[in-house]
Amino acid sequence: MESAEEIIMISAKDVSVDKLLVKLSADLGKMEEMKPPEWSAYVKTGVNRQRVPENKDWWYVRSSSILRKLYMNNPVGVERLRKVYGGRKNNGTAPEHKKKASGAIIRNIFQQLEKAGLVKTEKGKGRMLTPKGRSFVSKSIKSISA
Repeated sequence: MESAEEIIMISAKDVSVDKLLVKLSADLGKMEEMKPPEWSAYVKTGVNRQRVPENKDWWYVRSSSILRKLYMNNPVGVERLRKVYGGRKNNGTAPEHKKKASGAIIRNIFQQLEKAGLVKTEKGKGRMLTPKGRSFVSKSIKSISA
């Protein structure tokens, strides 16, 4: 039996990543728990970077990117995200080498997301999205696709 209306499921893979990150970072910016720490204005995001981020809202963009990563592949730990957000370090005339991103930034974002109720810790596995976190991301996906 076919219904008159088809139920179409839209996933994070169907939506533009740029639009999703902009929408999620705007929504996270409205949350009380997701305030960037004072030191975030002066810190580089990894040893491979030469300067602090130019975007003033980089904390919310990184937080939304972490939420998207959790939405795509649950569970995720700090070390795996350090590899993802890391990059090539310029060693001058010496060859470049891959370096990991800052773990403190990722850990602090995880702690804020846990305080907001969007993420929970699974012992030995890493962080996972809660049902509240999954619906938070799903609402952003639906609002973009509508």
